[in-house]
Amino acid sequence: MTQPVAWLCAAATCTHELRPHELDTGQLLCDPCIRAITGWLTEVPRQLIVLEASVQRETTGSPTRGGTRTAPTPGRLDTLNLLGPGAAGSVHDPHGDQHGQLPLTAVLGAWVRLVIEERRLRGPAHWQPANLADWLRPHVGWAAMQPWAGELRDELWSMIRNVRGITQVAPRTRPVPRPCPREACATMALTQTDWDQYIRCTACGFSFTQAELNDDAARRAAA
Repeated sequence: MTQPVAWLCAAATCTHELRPHELDTGQLLCDPCIRAITGWLTEVPRQLIVLEASVQRETTGSPTRGGTRTAPTPGRLDTLNLLGPGAAGSVHDPHGDQHGQLPLTAVLGAWVRLVIEERRLRGPAHWQPANLADWLRPHVGWAAMQPWAGELRDELWSMIRNVRGITQVAPRTRPVPRPCPREACATMALTQTDWDQYIRCTACGFSFTQAELNDDAARRAAA
């Protein structure tokens, strides 16, 4: 008897096999990757607050009295790269003049343009990283079924990793000491991550609001 072919998540940085319900919906990304992308996009506006405060160049020790031939840069180059403006179209750099990471506006803007073109939608009113991330987030489920879904996941992971490398701020995931509200699950596997509006079950994959958890606790107490 031949074994069924295992379909892997399309993200190069993920090794999960797609589960039957994911294949049935036409997903090319696994549910954990979809949740991760949504979380990263939710994280962007909050990280920007810290990132913008990190622009000032860090100095150590006493200032030197010797002169320099060139004036110092007005801020940290790595941070300025990420916060810089993005090009309106595809960027070609045949001479390798681009240094450092692409600006957040360029990374997010490229994916927003792709969704706009393929879904024939109007774009965000403002073309800033926070606006782009907010606009893109509701389209993650649809994007997970597109042939470029894996590239989207990998590029956004690289982007958020660069941001966290500067801000030194990463969301924490904590266990929630309650059973999963689903009777078919009921495991103690609920977790909540900073900036995520949902409490998620790592066993069954379902997500719940705080109000839903409170209603479930009230039902259990009344039973």
